[in-house]
Amino acid sequence: MIFPHFKAGDHGIKQDTCEEHVISDVPAAFHKDLSSDPLDRFQSFDSSQTVIQNKSPISSEHQITHTEEKGFSYSQFGKYHSVKSSIVTHQRTHTGEKPYSCSECGRSFNHKSNLVKHERIHTGEKPFSCSECGKCFNRKSNLLKHHRIHTGEKPFSCTECGKCFTDKSYLAIHRRIHTGERPFSCSECGKCFIDKAHLVKHEKIHTGQKPFSCSECIKDFNRKSNLVKHQIIHSAECGKLFNRKSDLLIHERIHTGAKPFSCSECEKCFNRKSHLVIHERLHTGEKPYSCSECGKYFNDKSVLVKHQRIHTGEKPFSCSECEKCFSDKSHLVKHERIHTGEKPYFCSECGKSFKQRESLVIHHRSHTGEKPYSCSECEKHYNRKSYLVIHLRIHTGEKPFSWPDYEKCFTQKSTLVHHQIIQRGEAILMCGMWKVF
Repeated sequence: MIFPHFKAGDHGIKQDTCEEHVISDVPAAFHKDLSSDPLDRFQSFDSSQTVIQNKSPISSEHQITHTEEKGFSYSQFGKYHSVKSSIVTHQRTHTGEKPYSCSECGRSFNHKSNLVKHERIHTGEKPFSCSECGKCFNRKSNLLKHHRIHTGEKPFSCTECGKCFTDKSYLAIHRRIHTGERPFSCSECGKCFIDKAHLVKHEKIHTGQKPFSCSECIKDFNRKSNLVKHQIIHSAECGKLFNRKSDLLIHERIHTGAKPFSCSECEKCFNRKSHLVIHERLHTGEKPYSCSECGKYFNDKSVLVKHQRIHTGEKPFSCSECEKCFSDKSHLVKHERIHTGEKPYFCSECGKSFKQRESLVIHHRSHTGEKPYSCSECEKHYNRKSYLVIHLRIHTGEKPFSWPDYEKCFTQKSTLVHHQIIQRGEAILMCGMWKVF
């Protein structure tokens, strides 16, 4: 072993003398005792020109930098020190020694570089940024992995199925699908997982821990991903919640008034594409949904579902006040206004309010005089479609309302009801009004 920077003739010492001393002393000391430093016992042959005297390698290297002495080169000391520090660091894996601790959370590490990386979690420092998208990372290795998203590089492939991955750890987890290995098990229920992250998420079921809370509604979640999904479903206008972002975007059009979908036939606009598709069937006459009971056809599946409840008698929507049931949710909403007294629809002309929007539309016609429903037989006009339907029975002679115990038929249901009351003697006419006992 020769130190080439130790030149012959320096301080009156010959190179071959130095070579003999180094070979006989340094390696022997190094191999005999790793915990001791052979440089502590190495001195120059000239006591007046001491190179190193009982100094640690780091201190000695530092002094050489300042004095620029021509003893052992810095690079040689550095090489030796690097080897020794690697051994010391490696020995900590066996001893479990972790001399570097975080001042914030107390977590300990066996290497100072690991502590430096960890401290960035507390400081928020992310010194490594992506040149493509500007995203920052606290570790260079994470940046290198991220770069593969832009390059499309997937250097790690599965030998079983050929699937490729951007990260070696992802490949290791994937391989467990083929091997069936599930090394991470729950201490509570014994359920096993192929990935530690899945185990950590699962354990929160037992602990009930929900560390992620929504700032809008204070709802808590056991996974950050669930919180992120939840946060996008809040409407900024009314606070209404949705389980999908697409539904939220559609809902927000109610507040903005945006109707981006228009009919090419009549130019009517809609805030949903599905509504436009249904509307267009009015022009084409298409009715793709048929009732299996009566064969009636419909242009909208939801209308078919409501219709089928006539046959099944299903009434899934019940009033919490009087327990009356309805086959359609919109009918329940209208009914509940009887109990609440709510009349949300106001006439801009006279200020009169109504429980239903349809009632307001009909009322408006009393101000405008509009009668949009006309009879094709006699051209008589009406402001309500129901009045026209009743009128048409005069021409057709149709009397759809009958009483089983009586042969007489009626054109209107209200007339039948009055007739039944008179026949049963359940009412008397008082002051021009029917009073039922």
